Amino acid sequence: MQLWQILLIALFIYLGSIGSIIGNTLGWYTLGRPLIASLVVGLIMGDVQSALVVGIPLQIMYMGSVTPGGAVAWDLSYATYIGVAGALFLGQGMDTTQLIGLGVLFAGIGGFVGQLMWNLSYACNLPLNLVAERYAKEGDAKKMYIPNTVLGQLIGFACRFIPAVILLFSLSAASSQADFANMIPAWLMTALTVFGGMMASLGMGIILSFLLKKKYQLVIFLAGFILVTYFNLDMMAVAVTAIIASVLYFVSISKDSTNSAEGEAYND
Repeated sequence: MQLWQILLIALFIYLGSIGSIIGNTLGWYTLGRPLIASLVVGLIMGDVQSALVVGIPLQIMYMGSVTPGGAVAWDLSYATYIGVAGALFLGQGMDTTQLIGLGVLFAGIGGFVGQLMWNLSYACNLPLNLVAERYAKEGDAKKMYIPNTVLGQLIGFACRFIPAVILLFSLSAASSQADFANMIPAWLMTALTVFGGMMASLGMGIILSFLLKKKYQLVIFLAGFILVTYFNLDMMAVAVTAIIASVLYFVSISKDSTNSAEGEAYND
């Protein structure tokens, strides 16, 4: 991993955080989402396809996470950027499930570090209240931007950018790509393969739990599964088939509704 890649990924880890200089809409709610983050890392490292393969399960894990009271168990942007970058750099030559498992492993490390830095930034921001209080007592409203914007952003940048650079440098210096693949024991490779497959299944289960509201809708999912698995249709063919089926279903329902309305009107 080259220096400019490390610095750029670390910069996006900061930009994708809550309260970054670009705002929450473009930052936390856009750059901080796993799909967008994996796309960014893929563009930086020159492998968008593999990055999205790792990013999609992380996005699904985020969709299934529960944050009561706004409390999160991991730092989302830290986890995704570190997880995808680590998987792309150290996972070359692995198959898809192994790559996903490796990405989730590094995402856990990144998320843990990010959570520690999140708490540290909170603690470091506490003294800024005293600075703001002093300006308020002096009636100098023009200087309120210093604790609110300048110092706050410097603390946020330091707590996210610097640890991210150190962590990415550690991954980069751990070993070369070829050596890392040979260093992994066979049992760990098997575990990564199984875990990666489980994450894909878990993600599909979470999505289906949101989409399937009635039992008969499971038949539609199974029909798509058969088209892909046994008829070897690509995603475009399945999508066109689904559109045709949807139009026919809509026309059928519309005719039934029209006939029912005409029948009721005739009876009246």
